[in-house]
Amino acid sequence: MKRSVLAAGLLLAACSQGQPDPARPTATPSATASTPNSAPASAPLPRDDHAIPRPGEQKTFRDWTVACDNVRTCAMASLGTGADFPRVTIQVTRAAGPAGAVEIALASPQDDVPPPAALAIDGRRFTVAGDGLSGPSAAALARALVEARAIEVLDGRGARIATVSPAGASAALRYIDAEQQRAGTVTAFVARGERPGAAILGAAALPRVRSVAFSGTAATLPPALLAAMARTARCDPPLPGQAPRAHALADGATLVLLPCSSGAYNEIDALFVVRDGKAEPAQVDAPSGFEETGADSGTPVHSVINGDVDGGVLTSYAKGRGLGDCGVRQSFVWDGTRLRLVEQQSMGECRGNPNYLTVWRARVVRE
Repeated sequence: MKRSVLAAGLLLAACSQGQPDPARPTATPSATASTPNSAPASAPLPRDDHAIPRPGEQKTFRDWTVACDNVRTCAMASLGTGADFPRVTIQVTRAAGPAGAVEIALASPQDDVPPPAALAIDGRRFTVAGDGLSGPSAAALARALVEARAIEVLDGRGARIATVSPAGASAALRYIDAEQQRAGTVTAFVARGERPGAAILGAAALPRVRSVAFSGTAATLPPALLAAMARTARCDPPLPGQAPRAHALADGATLVLLPCSSGAYNEIDALFVVRDGKAEPAQVDAPSGFEETGADSGTPVHSVINGDVDGGVLTSYAKGRGLGDCGVRQSFVWDGTRLRLVEQQSMGECRGNPNYLTVWRARVVRE
């Protein structure tokens, strides 16, 4: 396993690179040893669209970054402009379709910031309810960003508690217009025209993904089997306290997260599936872990970063730096044959905004 876990800077460069083909098969050797386990159970297959994950691309325009997912929902987020974390961040989300509902969310990466009560854009005040704004007021605020020169965040007494750079906001809004095919229609933020909103494409359907439950008793992992898996994945010797995690799957298989390499804030876990005493590298329908970020230079086994299993979902969180304000988060389910990507969020800019943008999502169909 390559030591690229320490090369966090490569994560950011990957955000502008093309994605590997998730349908490309990976030839990998297998690791075997004698361990009893049950054969996979047969079950009728629920509806599955077998969609190939194609996460949306993230673009940055000066002090704002923007991305759209596969359902055509788009979001843009403000970024910090200095070495310190921004006191408040803004995220503007717009749904697809003629209605194109707009939502504004405010967040603070810092604990000492009082709750925002309003945004002032070039002196025009927009009252904020709780952590954000929705409905016509949110749409009006988004349109005010098009030519904004100053954005202030106010507390309940009207005192300024933070500022947000407007640089790039208009370009990000124009990008959303283009991605949702609003340009030239009355619904566009920037590229407004006379065409009616009825001409706009609606939201795409969420792809359906079959999910086999994580349940039962995990297979025993004898030392010989673990050693064979470590050789296959080219893992570093485990550090003190590191141990493989085995999770039973309802179809008789066991998913193994094998600690393979680690740095200050990232641990690479190689993925194997054990059946009938044999360990095979887990198959994944999309680039995972550092494969997705571009910081992995060709490991022979798929992996996740800081992996965890909860509620039948395997998660990966590849951090660009320890502050957690950039990186890639992924969620996978097991369909009986391979791991399937059902959600991906990314933040390609290490500039103080820990609120990642969704670039892929699917509807899980559980057995």
